[in-house]
Amino acid sequence: MNPLLESLHKKLEEHIKELVTVVSDGGAKTHDHYKELCGTIRGLQTAQYELADLVRKTKDYNDD
Repeated sequence: MNPLLESLHKKLEEHIKELVTVVSDGGAKTHDHYKELCGTIRGLQTAQYELADLVRKTKDYNDD
């Protein structure tokens, strides 16, 4: 994987883990805060999926 993309993937993963820890430790003070944290996690996961898809497409393109 491209070092830049790998670095981005690791940053996204670290951020997701931090937010999951906040949620699992009861860090959400209100229901709205909980929903915001969950939405942020979902958004970061979507970014990871898109990044993985980009890497796959780039690899497929380079293999052709």
